[in-house]
Amino acid sequence: MASLATESHPEVGTSSRMEGAVGELHRAIPQADRSAPKPPGYAVSPLRLLLALGGVALFAGLAVSLVDQLTAPIIAEQYRLRTEQAVFGVLPGATQLRALHLSANGIAEGAPSVKGEMPLYAAYDPAGKLLGIAIIGSGAGYAGPVQAMFAYRPDCRCITASKVLRSNETPGFGDRLGVDPEFLENFRALDARLNAEGTGLAHPIVAVRHGTKTEPWQIDALAGATISSRALARAADSAANRAIPWIERNIDRLNSP
Repeated sequence: MASLATESHPEVGTSSRMEGAVGELHRAIPQADRSAPKPPGYAVSPLRLLLALGGVALFAGLAVSLVDQLTAPIIAEQYRLRTEQAVFGVLPGATQLRALHLSANGIAEGAPSVKGEMPLYAAYDPAGKLLGIAIIGSGAGYAGPVQAMFAYRPDCRCITASKVLRSNETPGFGDRLGVDPEFLENFRALDARLNAEGTGLAHPIVAVRHGTKTEPWQIDALAGATISSRALARAADSAANRAIPWIERNIDRLNSP
């Protein structure tokens, strides 16, 4: 029988030769040795990282401090202008202001310089007659403290106006404290007489339920905003109890600009 002839496949031989060449090339190229020492600077040391973070923090701190120094006078001037505008609003007719502050030792000239001192503003008409003193108080409201300015007139020993300076009360309800005409009538002649000893108010200033006011030291609360009304009443009561005794003791000194 004739033996089977083996066919020749040239492509198989070519492929084998190519694989062999690739293997030789692969062996000829040095492979990366993971255990070999790394060049200097390859890894960041913890010390360098700490120094970099410290430099960033120092730069940020200096930048914040510089911004504070640049903006502090601007903010202070804006606050002064807003405060003066509020004083002229609660004491109409005033043309001159005298900045004062109340500390533990009594009334002194100038704006407060220590935390906790209370700012006072004596207001005078063009002839130099004292119209009243603006005092500032704060009371806890529904959504945070309510800060307000009040006009105290020594001639009637009463509070004659109020101005909400800061409030986060509910829009449509508590935020009406400074704009509702009926509510503002409470401050046309709110009784702020002192007790016989002159150490505090004869009657605390309180807010009562809407429509139940019977006394001149009571505030008729806004309908639907009783908590906010009480906050403003507490602000007036705290400011009056703290400031008015000192005002009355120093009234002769305050009567002229």
